[in-house]
Amino acid sequence: MEYREVDSSREYVARLETGRDWRSEIEALASEAEVEAGWFNAMGAVRDAEIWFYEQDDQAYDSVTFDEPLEVAACVGNVSRLEGDVFAHTHAVLSRPDGETLAGHLDAATVFAGEVHLRAFDEPLVRTPHEPTGLDLWLNE
Repeated sequence: MEYREVDSSREYVARLETGRDWRSEIEALASEAEVEAGWFNAMGAVRDAEIWFYEQDDQAYDSVTFDEPLEVAACVGNVSRLEGDVFAHTHAVLSRPDGETLAGHLDAATVFAGEVHLRAFDEPLVRTPHEPTGLDLWLNE
């Protein structure tokens, strides 16, 4: 395991704009607040969603789209730099009216209502290719 200590001196709360993309709203908050690395939690509801599942053997994402209203029962993720841009690595548990849940890497969703808490790290973190997994992971320098 690789690890390093990070300091946090700033925290933000925000309301996501109805009709906008969920992940893009978090990335916009991070960009506007000049957050290059951090951790977030969020909750709310979306009008639709595209969830990705990572096929470990193929080292590729499979996408599933849901064109229906869903509750965002839990949403967690981190913010870092990926190829020079702010990237919000977002995972979510979404629920249907009957309580059935859907979960995975949230690539896109249209915000109905959303609230987010972002804790900024004082040190930047950059994603780089990790050969064993085929994923872009945090680089510990």
